[in-house]
Amino acid sequence: MVDTTSIGHTFAPHTADVDAERLRLFAKATGETRPEYIDDAAARAAGHPSLPAPPTYTACLSLDEVDPFSWLRELGIDLVQVLHAAQAFRYFEPIYAGDRLTFASRIANVFQKKSGTRTFIVKLTDVTNQHGVRVAEMRSTIVVLGA
Repeated sequence: MVDTTSIGHTFAPHTADVDAERLRLFAKATGETRPEYIDDAAARAAGHPSLPAPPTYTACLSLDEVDPFSWLRELGIDLVQVLHAAQAFRYFEPIYAGDRLTFASRIANVFQKKSGTRTFIVKLTDVTNQHGVRVAEMRSTIVVLGA
């Protein structure tokens, strides 16, 4: 059972590389047509050192590990009882092809609704680049049904 004693619980960080080809595929999949997100020369002409990561790309890389849902099992949550409720992003610095990002997550809040039949878990993930610079924060809220 997940309750407020889980607030502050941290998970092992993981790293992921920002690959130019994957950035292009993400841009195409999301309908991004601005040339600086697709073409290296256009990115440099726009003042970027390499292809910039489109918004929300960090969500893809946050799942780029062998078992991206192991944190749920670590908290004793059965994946079949989980619904995704919300996702939010804050960006502090640009992310570029060639960066190596580290994702460090913690439980920021746990609360209940519907007379305790729904438990909401808020997970915050700080994203830093290879220089130790905080580039983004992701906030994910899930609902555990029947908790």
